[in-house]
Amino acid sequence: MTHELLTIGRISVDIYPNDIGVGLEDVSSFGKYLGGSPSNVAVAAARHGRRTGVITRTGDDPFGSFLHRELRKFNVDDSFVTPAAGQTPATFCAIKPATDEFPLYFYGRFPTAPDLQIKAEELDLDAIRDAMIFWSTVTGLCQEPSRSAHIAAHEARPRTGLKDGQFTILDLDYRPMFWASEEEARAEVAKILPHVTVAIGNDKECAVAVGEGTPDEQADRLLAAGVEIAVVKLGPEGVMAKTRTERVVSAPVPVETVNGLGAGDSFGGAFVHGLLSGWPLSEVLDYANAAGAIVASRLSCADAMPTPDEVISLLAERGRPVPGASAAVTEGAVR
Repeated sequence: MTHELLTIGRISVDIYPNDIGVGLEDVSSFGKYLGGSPSNVAVAAARHGRRTGVITRTGDDPFGSFLHRELRKFNVDDSFVTPAAGQTPATFCAIKPATDEFPLYFYGRFPTAPDLQIKAEELDLDAIRDAMIFWSTVTGLCQEPSRSAHIAAHEARPRTGLKDGQFTILDLDYRPMFWASEEEARAEVAKILPHVTVAIGNDKECAVAVGEGTPDEQADRLLAAGVEIAVVKLGPEGVMAKTRTERVVSAPVPVETVNGLGAGDSFGGAFVHGLLSGWPLSEVLDYANAAGAIVASRLSCADAMPTPDEVISLLAERGRPVPGASAAVTEGAVR
């Protein structure tokens, strides 16, 4: 199978409280869900009908079995998900929407985790080369052997070797607890950027990757590094995407926030769907923005990923253009 989206990196069990608005010390019951950003993105794109797969590792334990079962439930190919040393990690979160606080507590990730034990020699480089979109995150570069595996994967699909309609996306996902310093992270990002065609991050993540500056300055630095589409999330002001010939801003899609943690992954999966659909960049951005908003209004991450009908319904409800309706849409229009 040729994957429309193949992601690499983190997977875990998300343990989210059923009690909203209280600290973890006061929670009486929890639900468990598939988690881990690259895995969530694969689930999100699968919800839009895309053929997706994940390259990752779990522990050889019941939580690992649960994650395999969940990936299959969401129609995500788990053939590149194999066991490695260590226990499958779990991530706890307190959900306090009134204060916009969603603190994460990582268990089973220090000093390492199975999904950081992906080895370069284990990769199916043909599958990585053939995937229409290959998605990785900065967190996957934080330690060996995962770092070398990520570099090998990117070197297997150089920018100059991509076919029309293929993209290589780097989620600038920077989590300080996994790094000795921002400078270390920036040095590792610099090794990957020459192979990347799309970079996605918020202000802090872009600053780690290419230095402090305005969103436009950060986008311009990403473009100067060879990226074709730079996506900078603007927080309450929405999200901007910039190419060498175009600058697009999508305003926020207002919803009542329940849990903001999965919104970025939903955005990513929907962004992938829009790219593969060949929509204009403005429509890709609006669609992804709405998909992120829907998940922010729900409790879980993977299980909350919306269908195309739900995204289009929200866009129409908010008076936004429906993607694909423009007569100017052509295959590969955003390249």
